[in-house]
Amino acid sequence: MIGHLLGGRYDIIERIGGGGMALVYRAQDILLNRNVAVKVLRQQFVHDEEFIRRFRREAQSAASLSHQNVVSIYDVGQEEDIHYIVMECVEGKNLNEIIKERAPLQVEEAVRIASQICDALEHAHHNQIIHRDIKPHNILIGRNGRVKVTDFGIARAVTSTTITQTGSVVGSVHYFSPEHAKGVTTGEKSDLYSLGIVLYQMLTAQLPFLGESPISVALKHLQEEFEEPRKVNPLIPQSVENIILKSMRKNPQERYQSAEEMMQDLETCLLPERRNEHKILFDDEEDEAQTRIIPAIKPLPSSGISKASADWQSAPEMTEEVPQRPVRKSNKKVYIWAGSVVALLVAMALLVMYVTNLMEVPEVKVPNVVNMTEEQARAELVKAGLTVKEPVLEQYKEGIDPGVVFIQDQPEGTVLKKGALIELTIGAEKPLQKMPDLLSKQTTYEDAVAKLVAVGIPEERITRADDQFSDKQAGTIIEQTPAANTDYNPDEVQVTLIVSKGPDTIKMPDLINKTQAEAEKMISDAGLKLEAVSEESSFTAEQGKVIKQWPAAAGEDVDPGSKVTLTVSTGLPPEAITYSYELPVAPAEEGKNSDIRVTYTDARVSDKEWGKRTINTTQMLTIDLLLAPNKDGVVSVYRDGQFFDTYVIPYIDAKNGTVQQPQVTPPASSEPDPPAGDESDGSTSEGEGSSGEADPAAEQQDSTDQTTEEQNQSGEEGQNNNNN
Repeated sequence: MIGHLLGGRYDIIERIGGGGMALVYRAQDILLNRNVAVKVLRQQFVHDEEFIRRFRREAQSAASLSHQNVVSIYDVGQEEDIHYIVMECVEGKNLNEIIKERAPLQVEEAVRIASQICDALEHAHHNQIIHRDIKPHNILIGRNGRVKVTDFGIARAVTSTTITQTGSVVGSVHYFSPEHAKGVTTGEKSDLYSLGIVLYQMLTAQLPFLGESPISVALKHLQEEFEEPRKVNPLIPQSVENIILKSMRKNPQERYQSAEEMMQDLETCLLPERRNEHKILFDDEEDEAQTRIIPAIKPLPSSGISKASADWQSAPEMTEEVPQRPVRKSNKKVYIWAGSVVALLVAMALLVMYVTNLMEVPEVKVPNVVNMTEEQARAELVKAGLTVKEPVLEQYKEGIDPGVVFIQDQPEGTVLKKGALIELTIGAEKPLQKMPDLLSKQTTYEDAVAKLVAVGIPEERITRADDQFSDKQAGTIIEQTPAANTDYNPDEVQVTLIVSKGPDTIKMPDLINKTQAEAEKMISDAGLKLEAVSEESSFTAEQGKVIKQWPAAAGEDVDPGSKVTLTVSTGLPPEAITYSYELPVAPAEEGKNSDIRVTYTDARVSDKEWGKRTINTTQMLTIDLLLAPNKDGVVSVYRDGQFFDTYVIPYIDAKNGTVQQPQVTPPASSEPDPPAGDESDGSTSEGEGSSGEADPAAEQQDSTDQTTEEQNQSGEEGQNNNNN
């Protein structure tokens, strides 16, 4: 079987277990891409039609169970002479292995396991399914501690031939209920008896009944009392022992009336107020079915004397004698023999008449009950003198309504003896399927549609809802309705899929010049996360203000939940100095107004406007600068809209106090010159300046040319310093 692709779908990987009737393999469902367990019927039973029919019916019944503590049945099928059941694959161990490894178990663990088994039984019993083979081998414990009950319905499929062939029933005799051992009909309380034995074994590490043969063990279930659990393990609380004693009563009426009642007792038995409760007592009055020891009947001595003659001999002697009449012995014998023969002949005649009447059963014709409801078919067959074979088979068939007969094993018009059995097959609800899991492994929409179509869901009943932003990769399924592993009807289900548009992007807020507290709040409000905060000195930002943000600048798109790193200002660096530069400025012409504009560059800013002044005489302006080792100061002056001069203030000179103050040439005076020939001090120079209109103009032009040249040289020097 290993390596075989069963049913064109299940790739057999390895054998993981087996019993008297079936072998269990781990397989890969290549359609749904999941691990499953495949139970395959042993080859010696593949030709037992009655077994196969019951096997399928009970497997379908087990598939109707949907409970967290019941192993789910996914599929039932046949490939040639291979009959198999596909079920949930539970990663873990069975309870029998755990008991062998470390029994007796802790009381809390044993009660927890028993409670989950009881929960599974309650669900099964509610659905009219009796397990009949509760034992540790059929209890699986997953790696997460979840208890799973398996093999529902398999025990009910065992026939009289399979008992001796497989040993499956005999092998479970240690967990039989008394009524099971008797061979009578078993019910819900039989499962609870078996659960009591499992709980007994978990807590004591031994079975309540042992024997040399299965028959002797079965008789002990019927006749003998078991050793009380607390005598074997004194650590068992009285409340827990009471549950075992009650569940293992030989009389079913004295056990728990339902699995739900037993489960409620298990859930509360470890409460402090219950641990030391009184031992439960039962009325052990004799019943008629109880096995008794009857004294043997002693035979009389072998003397050939009959009881009547012995009584006659022991009677008192008669006091009067009765005269005896002589009898003719020969005639008496003839009469006796003749009477005996006549009586025998009469008896034989009566017997022949009776047997003849029994053998002569009237014949009836089978009516047609196809397309009738089950109730109508039963009534029609009873009316015809026939009997419906129980149970009525249920099977899904396309076009057949549930409860309507579509097969009768004897066709219409067949002549049968009155009271003969007729097997009916009625329609059943279409078996529900499990919705595939479309959320795992980043399934794309196209792959999801392909999976759904492969399991029989038409593409027109698959709807793509509005795509949504999510953390998953764009184009993958993020939500499905119905949910994964839920039951659905392939003919009616409407599937809705929501596809991811990928992570939603948000705009990075502007955190620069915000305080750290303000920045952290803005990061949180935007759906981002603060990863780290570093500190750095700054010439431009006050202490405590944000000067850098990473990895994105303000306004850039980032993913939700992105991490942000902040750099916060610690204020000016210790080497920075402040310096007040005294700047002399003069109007173009003394006494006349000139507009002065000053800009500066220092460690904080470049080409920063200092301000404007209107002056008509030479003045000193104070320019406050912030200087650093690699940041000299530069002051630029504009007069009447024209660039006038640039002054460089080196950091080292400012630090040492050796900054040279600029020299400004006083502007020409606007007052009139004294008349020529006026004799006074300095008359010569002033006369030269006023001897003619052309001469002052020429002197002013020479002065202007010289000033312009100095300005150009000074401007080039300032520009070079500024660039440096």
